[in-house]
Amino acid sequence: MIKHFLNFEWKQFFRSSYWQKSIALNILMGFLALYFMLTFLILGISIYPLLKKQFPESDPLILVNGFLFYWFLGDLVMRFFLQKLPVVNIKPLLTLPIKRSVILNYVLGKSAISFFNFLPLFAIIPFGVILIFEDYSTTTALIWMLLMYIFTLIINFLNFIIEAKSAETELSFLPIIAIASGLFALNYFEIISISSLLGNAVNSIISNPLLILIPLTILVGLYAFNYLELKKKLYVDGSLKAKAAVATTTDLAWTRRFGDIAPFLQLDLKLLWRNKRPRSTIFILVIGLLYGLIFYPNPTYQNMPAMFVFVGIFVTGIFMINFGQFIPAWDSGYYKLLMSQNIKYKQYLNSKYSLMTISAVIMFVLSIPYVYFGWKILAIHFAAMVYNIGVNSHVLLFGGSFNRKKIDLTQRAAFNYQGTGAVQWLIGFPLLLIPILFFYIPYKFINFEAGIITLIVLGGIGIIFHQKLMNFITKRYLNSKHKMISAFDQNN
Repeated sequence: MIKHFLNFEWKQFFRSSYWQKSIALNILMGFLALYFMLTFLILGISIYPLLKKQFPESDPLILVNGFLFYWFLGDLVMRFFLQKLPVVNIKPLLTLPIKRSVILNYVLGKSAISFFNFLPLFAIIPFGVILIFEDYSTTTALIWMLLMYIFTLIINFLNFIIEAKSAETELSFLPIIAIASGLFALNYFEIISISSLLGNAVNSIISNPLLILIPLTILVGLYAFNYLELKKKLYVDGSLKAKAAVATTTDLAWTRRFGDIAPFLQLDLKLLWRNKRPRSTIFILVIGLLYGLIFYPNPTYQNMPAMFVFVGIFVTGIFMINFGQFIPAWDSGYYKLLMSQNIKYKQYLNSKYSLMTISAVIMFVLSIPYVYFGWKILAIHFAAMVYNIGVNSHVLLFGGSFNRKKIDLTQRAAFNYQGTGAVQWLIGFPLLLIPILFFYIPYKFINFEAGIITLIVLGGIGIIFHQKLMNFITKRYLNSKHKMISAFDQNN
């Protein structure tokens, strides 16, 4: 049965419409994987001689064990934001004579051989081999390597528990930040020396190998807990059961002044308000608005106005970028129904453009207090707003015509790469870097005002030729419409 599961996933992966669209991203991720594997390998080989050189009177193994707390804590945080529980399209399987235990063990077992569990071995094994060559007993080295991998699996299954519980909150990344910050603070201020406790525990297990049964028991317990939690949700009617909620209605009558695009604008506003992932993009506005405080007060950037252009584009376009890069994937759940209606595609896209334009204006108005750091900051923000409206909004709409990945609106937004393809990665360059170039060239050869005027002129040209640009973009969407319908029908 496991062989069949692997065969199904292999076919689903290579036959899906998003595979070829993600080739560039897959190649990039492959290079990143090789980079991290090489980095961990170098770390595993070099850490013993480095510690021996810096601390000749200390045992390198004892020193490494003393720093394991920071390694495990960082590993847990990174997993929370980057690692997801492997999924299987289980609905068709539940109607077949397949034991639920087989499905559950396959899903959890698949997570145990993920890249996040495989990567630490590039540091663990070389360090363990060096221990053997440095006259440590073979038993000590093997027990240490086995113990490190057990801890890696413990963190793996602990992460899934934290992520499942955190998903029930609105800002789902806050629990892991609170847990990690609390543990770090307890250790840093020596309220509880967790690093010493963990280091002593590892040293004790190495001295008495029978104690390895304790972390093994913890691992089995976490596996069983994940198994039982998943089992509660493994029913055909689990996804069909309606969620009880208090109904709320808003007529959004003020949107009628926008004419033909009003119905679509209302649809987008309701989507933002009622669904978890798009609603989270609204909370990110606060982060974007405060982003300038990292750069403007810092003396290091005072003579780097090009960096301020980057901040201005980001501050005034934070919603535009987060929302626009997933057009029309936000509507992927009902895209087929939407396209079967007698609607004009240009009106549909104009509603997206209007929403992004309104957000840019609002963010500029809210960022006006940054004038405290000088009138040049306000001028950069205004130029960035115009450039976002005239240029970046059209770039985002055009890039959306290449989207082929469905989005689950019920998932969190922070560090969620579901629905992300090569388009989202590649489009970041023209959005954030090109305006810096357009500003820097006239600024370098003429003056600051020339750079500001260049951005405003480019944005103004985009606004003036908006209708022609929208006709071109609309034609691109119409040519891709049936491919999108087919792609959005697939689970990715």
